[in-house]
Amino acid sequence: MHHQYYQHGRFLVSTDPTLLDITAIHDFLSHCYWAEGIPLKLVERSIQGSLCFGLYDGRAQVGFARVITDRATFAYMADVYVLEPYRGQGLGTWLVECIMGHPDLQGLRRWCLLTRDAHGLYRKFGFSSPKEPGKYMEISNADIYKQEQGVS
Repeated sequence: MHHQYYQHGRFLVSTDPTLLDITAIHDFLSHCYWAEGIPLKLVERSIQGSLCFGLYDGRAQVGFARVITDRATFAYMADVYVLEPYRGQGLGTWLVECIMGHPDLQGLRRWCLLTRDAHGLYRKFGFSSPKEPGKYMEISNADIYKQEQGVS
């Protein structure tokens, strides 16, 4: 499997897992609304099972996204973020462009994601509300990380 590298001025997006700053990723995710309290071991496991995209300013990791995929029919985009000081520069859009253009993610039948507040970003890439929401089913354990820590 070949790693992809995308350059944009001083910024880099790469799928090379050896560049990922797991501590920085965990620090962000464990404080964000969708993964608050997630243990480091789960972040590590999620990264191992995903196609990951790190966003870097020099050597500093300033953003991240991962895709859970079979590289044939389906992809789920998750944990997409750009650190606050780097927002408003188009980096989130560029990160998603890199993901959507990745050679292993072409010709997929279905992409999905969940977002609370970035609908405008994802609409630029063709994402929309489910066409047939009655077919969509889930098991959602939104507070699982808090429950595992004994917090209620």
